[in-house]
Amino acid sequence: MATEAHCAFAFECLVANFQRRQPLSLAQVEELWTKYHASKTSNDVNAEMTDVEADDPAVARPAAISQLLHRESANAASAASSNSSLLSMRSTTSSTPKHPLFVTWNTISRSGHKSLRGCIGTFEPQELEYGLRSYALTSAFEDVRFPPIPASLLPSLSTHVTLLTNFSEATKDPMDWTLGQHGLRISFSHHGRRYGATYLPDVAKEQGWTKEETVISLMRKAGWNGSGSAWLKTWQDGKGELVRYEGRQVGLHYDKWRQWRDWVDSTGGKIQN
Repeated sequence: MATEAHCAFAFECLVANFQRRQPLSLAQVEELWTKYHASKTSNDVNAEMTDVEADDPAVARPAAISQLLHRESANAASAASSNSSLLSMRSTTSSTPKHPLFVTWNTISRSGHKSLRGCIGTFEPQELEYGLRSYALTSAFEDVRFPPIPASLLPSLSTHVTLLTNFSEATKDPMDWTLGQHGLRISFSHHGRRYGATYLPDVAKEQGWTKEETVISLMRKAGWNGSGSAWLKTWQDGKGELVRYEGRQVGLHYDKWRQWRDWVDSTGGKIQN
């Protein structure tokens, strides 16, 4: 299941790309994300992070975080001297299950209105760190429906990560799915060409569509431009197939990532922002 730390990693990769630096690794982001939220809920730690010296378990935090942030750079300088903690981190990361995944970018207006700004993913299972990093950037810069996201848009961005699971066998029934639960992947032929497209599980519910409206919209997304009343005949004649899948979308706004990243820097991070 996707987590806010996965979203934080997507932001980390995007911002690092703008700043022409190496992003933190997924393992680093996950560990620091946990530390950050633990510090916020601790009764012994001031919310401003300026009085952490008063809490004994936190005394070593700046050094520990600094060490964590510099593990990869130390490894790059001398691969032969990789320490056991780094090897352990890599072992944990490499053992992470692979997932099909999608990364979505939205802009949030001052009134709270959400507008899609990029959404690209893959149905091929990906090692999580590679997949999140790759599709965070691909979704931001290569979705042909939108111009590349500029750095100036960062403060208004939110990102959503969806890890896909529970794929069904292909069915010829275009209604064999549940609104709000299933994502859809369809394929059908029309005039000698095979078309295909997908909607994530949240799309139909967010748009307020019926199941029929969802399938018609998805066929149009695939490239079909026929009459809406002809969709079922097109589906049947074109040997349409539908695959259901599931995946809970998790999101994070830039402001929350920025607060976390400032905390990382203030407690031992040396990477300039």
